[in-house]
Amino acid sequence: MTACTTIESPLGDLLLTGEETPHGVVLTSLSMPGQRNAPAPKPGRRRDPHRFARVEQQLTAYFDGELTRFDIEFTPAGTDFQRRVWHALEEIPYGTTTTYGALAERLGLPRERIQALGAAIGANPLLLVRPCHRVIGADGSMRGYAGGVERKVRLLTHEGALQPTLL
Repeated sequence: MTACTTIESPLGDLLLTGEETPHGVVLTSLSMPGQRNAPAPKPGRRRDPHRFARVEQQLTAYFDGELTRFDIEFTPAGTDFQRRVWHALEEIPYGTTTTYGALAERLGLPRERIQALGAAIGANPLLLVRPCHRVIGADGSMRGYAGGVERKVRLLTHEGALQPTLL
């Protein structure tokens, strides 16, 4: 059975969806309000915040600056190519960024596959947990982020990869 819950965060309410197991849930998606292609709660999904306690605990620790790497079980969705790209995202250290070109090179992809790489990154159903926000343009620009570029900037500032701006 599919379960879901919504938790508050500094980025707005996060929708967590997962498949129930005897020990909690296996996370299938983490999305934000206004996110491009965000899944909406569907009929038949049971709201069960208690099943997501471990996930919520880790997200809270992340936003409190106490956690730099998630240890959350999630489903292996996506194509082989997407899973390969998503695994590479998981290897980008907290507090750092990489570029689309550097990520493509690390994966052994030719330059003409960077657009496919970007599409795979954009299809990531686990924002935050799988840190696609750490991939930026070669010129340092904040390229697209399904949760919104302003959230990407906030996440990278939170992690120390960007300096806060003074107003």
